Amino acid sequence: MGSSIYGVSSSHISLFLFFSFLSLSTAALPQNPSGKSSPSGQINSNSVLVALLDSHYTELAELVEKALLLQTLEEAVGKHNITIFAPRNEAVERQLDPEFKRFLLEPGNLKSLQTLLMFHIIPKRVGSHQWPDPKTGPVKHNTLCNDHIRLTSQSTGKKTVDSAELVRPDDVIRPDGVIHGIQQLLIPRSVIEDFNRRRNLRSITAVLPEGAPEVDPRTHRLKKPAPVPVGAPPVLPIYEAMAPGPSLAPAPAPGPGGPRHHFDGESQVKDFIQTLLHYGGYNEMADILVNLTSLATEMGRLVSEGYVITVLAPNDEAMAKLTTDQLSEPGAPEQIIYYHIIPEYQTEESMYNAVRRFGKVKYDTLRLPHKVVAQEADGSVKFGHGEGSAYLFDPDIYTDGRISVQGIDGVLFPEEETQTVKKPAAVKVASKPRRGKLLEVGCWMLGSLGGGSGFRWCQ
Repeated sequence: MGSSIYGVSSSHISLFLFFSFLSLSTAALPQNPSGKSSPSGQINSNSVLVALLDSHYTELAELVEKALLLQTLEEAVGKHNITIFAPRNEAVERQLDPEFKRFLLEPGNLKSLQTLLMFHIIPKRVGSHQWPDPKTGPVKHNTLCNDHIRLTSQSTGKKTVDSAELVRPDDVIRPDGVIHGIQQLLIPRSVIEDFNRRRNLRSITAVLPEGAPEVDPRTHRLKKPAPVPVGAPPVLPIYEAMAPGPSLAPAPAPGPGGPRHHFDGESQVKDFIQTLLHYGGYNEMADILVNLTSLATEMGRLVSEGYVITVLAPNDEAMAKLTTDQLSEPGAPEQIIYYHIIPEYQTEESMYNAVRRFGKVKYDTLRLPHKVVAQEADGSVKFGHGEGSAYLFDPDIYTDGRISVQGIDGVLFPEEETQTVKKPAAVKVASKPRRGKLLEVGCWMLGSLGGGSGFRWCQ
């Protein structure tokens, strides 16, 4: 009697309620008819990014991986369709200036490489049929690097992207984007300016020599401050500009920067620490500079005042060998790092040429009065003495004309001053005066001839 209601069984009612709930839950889910990836950043196998990595634009795909842009592009694809203008492999591999390509692949210029690659991508789907008409003129489109490119059509049917010709329109089409093949690489103006600035090194151009100013020995300050030309090196040595100690405020240092901040040392130090992290194998060094000490701020202030430094950065394997006793003493991390900072701008080439020419070279460090010794060994540069030595392992990790970072495979310590043990002076024993040989022989002969009288005379 209770198993049916108006001729409908309870099992039919249960199925009806289940399908009703399923339809409501399905309607509540977000729809994605375009086939784009989810906002969580995961992409499907039919994505335009997967197609780019598997396409014949291998040089562009390799640059995208080296620039660490995959996650950024996944987020862009998750929000909207994209259009990628992919240059031919020959344009990147052979037709690109070797010096400019070397500049892009240096770890310190990662931001420039990312800007250049994102300049080839617009957050909008633009097919070849959507190019502007020749009569309307060029049309601007914003790129992922907050710059814009111009799409132009000519009366001859030729289509261009800025100065690059469209050679393979609609080469790869996917639900979340499209890839067009272009003749050459697109280079934004900001990247060209960065390249010229690094190549010319305008911040360290030579200046005419002038007379040394007078320094007050009591205050270590200039007696008569003279105007310093822009770009000139600081007048006082770097040791006068360093902070007196962790408990005192940093001492002001003269230099071309001063309150005008001609050199942005803070950004340069942040840039080289980020380069250490992206390079890999130097996380411990970066952690000490940022978290364990205030040396990053100190180095940034020194560079802002116009000073140059070279950092000998031990890798993680070398830093792991430090004991707790070596790091637990107050100020020990600072003293260790100070011994690895040379107040000069040196590259791998300059140091190797120096040790090849002079054999051993002693470089000043920020840990006064200790110096680090460099010499040639096994075709490289070797620092330190004996078992506490380290080799130049990763040359020129970061070089920007102000800060140079050279990776080494060991932690350096100053050579211990061994006290020579003085030997006790030999005590002179006064010996009895010996008789001459002739006198002894004469006394013996007299004694043998004349009995005991000769012997007594000799006594």
